[in-house]
Amino acid sequence: QVQLVESGGGSLQAGGDLRLSCAASGYTYGGSGMGWFRQVVTKCEGLAGIFSYDNTRDHESVKGRFTISKDNAKNIMYLQMNSLKPEDTGLYYCAADCAYPSFSAVLDPHEYNYWGQGIYVIVSS
Repeated sequence: QVQLVESGGGSLQAGGDLRLSCAASGYTYGGSGMGWFRQVVTKCEGLAGIFSYDNTRDHESVKGRFTISKDNAKNIMYLQMNSLKPEDTGLYYCAADCAYPSFSAVLDPHEYNYWGQGIYVIVSS
């Protein structure tokens, strides 16, 4: 049974940094696609993802501020978030799948079968 568990969320002021972690069990991060998503009300937006040959893709809204990475040995994925803005507030999810998505699909939530429970990030001005 695949389980993804996010940690590291919280509340902070604009301009601060935060690192989210996503620990996996029943699943191996090596050779598979994964990503971070943010939900605000009913909109789920792809922020950063890892696709074929461990290439990464970032959404334009977080490019240069957020960095996705993973530690295959520990089976943990990270999202380093720097210079946070109030508009970054939301419910953050990590997601994974057994296959690498394409560049065009890596930020599409429909590409992923496994999801964490979500964790809140609240950025105040």
